[in-house]
Amino acid sequence: MRIDKYLWCVRMYKTRSIATEACKKGHIKMDDKNVKASKEVYGNELIRVRKNQINYKIQVLDIPPNRVSAKLADLYKKDLTPKEELEKTSLLKFAKDHYRKKGTGRPTKKDRRDIDDYYESPMDDN
Repeated sequence: MRIDKYLWCVRMYKTRSIATEACKKGHIKMDDKNVKASKEVYGNELIRVRKNQINYKIQVLDIPPNRVSAKLADLYKKDLTPKEELEKTSLLKFAKDHYRKKGTGRPTKKDRRDIDDYYESPMDDN
């Protein structure tokens, strides 16, 4: 089975075209080498997938006959991703909050309404 089809079948990617694009961009590796979307996948191979700034390690257990449900996807793959990689998402979330405090930058719709209310104060009616 092609690697893009395998990643789509085990629900690593939402569509096959997204999986193909990830292969073209070099986000999919086997044996530390970038692979094309047409690369054949067999059992007990190790695939490295870079997705959402996380490096996933996936071992191919079996080849699915077609796309499987999310509950059955673990029958065909084994996730070997270290916990440190999975914890990156929470760290990235905190980092984004650090650089962009809520309410800074462009005024929000609420801020604009407060500013408009301030300028339409009753003192201007004289």
